[in-house]
Amino acid sequence: MAKLWGGRFQKNTDEKVDDFNSSIRFDKRMYKQDIKGSIAHASMLGKQGIISLEDSEKIVAGLKEILVEIENGQVKFDIDAEDIHMNIEKLLTEKIGDAGKRLHTGRSRNDQVALDIRMYLMEEIDEIHVMIKHLLEVIVEIATKNTEAIMPGYTHLQKAQPITFAHHIMAYFEMFKRDIQRLADCRERMNIMPLGSGALAATTYPLDREFVAKQLGFSDITYNSLDGVSDRDFVIELASVLSIIMMHLSRFCEELILWSSHEFSFVEMDDAYSTGSSIMPQKKNPDVAELIRGKTGRVYGHLMGLLTIMKGIPLAYNKDMQEDKEPIFDAVDTVKLCIPVFCDMIATMKINKDNMRNGARGGFTNATDLADYLVKKGMPFREAHGVSGRMVYYCIEQNKSLDEMSLEEMQSFSDIIKDDIYDAISMESCVNERKIPGGPAKGTVEKAIKKALDFLKTV
Repeated sequence: MAKLWGGRFQKNTDEKVDDFNSSIRFDKRMYKQDIKGSIAHASMLGKQGIISLEDSEKIVAGLKEILVEIENGQVKFDIDAEDIHMNIEKLLTEKIGDAGKRLHTGRSRNDQVALDIRMYLMEEIDEIHVMIKHLLEVIVEIATKNTEAIMPGYTHLQKAQPITFAHHIMAYFEMFKRDIQRLADCRERMNIMPLGSGALAATTYPLDREFVAKQLGFSDITYNSLDGVSDRDFVIELASVLSIIMMHLSRFCEELILWSSHEFSFVEMDDAYSTGSSIMPQKKNPDVAELIRGKTGRVYGHLMGLLTIMKGIPLAYNKDMQEDKEPIFDAVDTVKLCIPVFCDMIATMKINKDNMRNGARGGFTNATDLADYLVKKGMPFREAHGVSGRMVYYCIEQNKSLDEMSLEEMQSFSDIIKDDIYDAISMESCVNERKIPGGPAKGTVEKAIKKALDFLKTV
């Protein structure tokens, strides 16, 4: 078959080269954006008198018919036509004749693909935005029910201080809140229209770029034709945002995997989000959480791949840039696959509040509160830290917790300790006395939940 660009060539490309060069296998998913962009371009060509209004109207009508046919599964794309842009143009010419050959006036596949991928990715961002908003809603719902569920907080994976499950899970709200903001920022920079950049040096035709941008819903146009066709910052930026989202999901999953182990038993995954073992009948494996954790590496790899593809490319367009689509498409698909199943997994998990509380009582998580008690009685903090540490060592030797010490035992370490010590180092006091903004106290977390609900109304 003769190529649409084959005028200066005297022989056909090798079949293996055709297959190697073709991108229709993966860029066909942009058919809707390609047609939408072409309709706006054709309308502008007619408006500007670059082609006749009759041809412009024929092209628009033909493109709309092709869109319906593709949606109905009536179209089989041709690998010889290389990519989605030339496939659509070929289908159009077959449908309306010579008028279809006028569609490509004043544009190149270079600015066409730059347009299509921006439009496609903005739609994907909008879908991911909705998914993350739902995830934030699920987190708030879980937190609301667990403002009194005391659990150990950790540093270095060692028990540190008591907090609540609500406070812990709301930390992830803050992470995913930043993700939804990053998505919005990324979309804003992506929402710039490159069509009109041509192959690299714009065009001599009097295109009305602002008209096309308005038709397609872009906020502005690009102002350098070289950058317009060779920029893939927006792809890399989205891959980075997606990588951060996956990192947050993976961190959460790692905790769920730990917490669902027999050693922790803080949570139990619903049967619908767990799997068994082919050999060990007792097993209940957190495979969903593990798969999300594993898929995170896949998205990271796509980010590094995109950076590597772009790092040595001179201006302007180079064929290397065809390799941007499969990584970003797969990164988007992976995130969209993970978020909904993750939401359902955490929404259905059982929270074992008693085990969490028992976990907080062990490990001397109230040792800091003991030191703070001494400070409030007048002892310098560094000295109080030492006294509290010696009391912990004593308890380790005696195999007891701090609140199991008698008042006499405690007073052997400091005579300023009184019987109010037991209230001061109770789990409830340890949590609820930390009531400054950002702390784990019940009332403070409830205020944070209210702020979170207010935020959700704005996104």
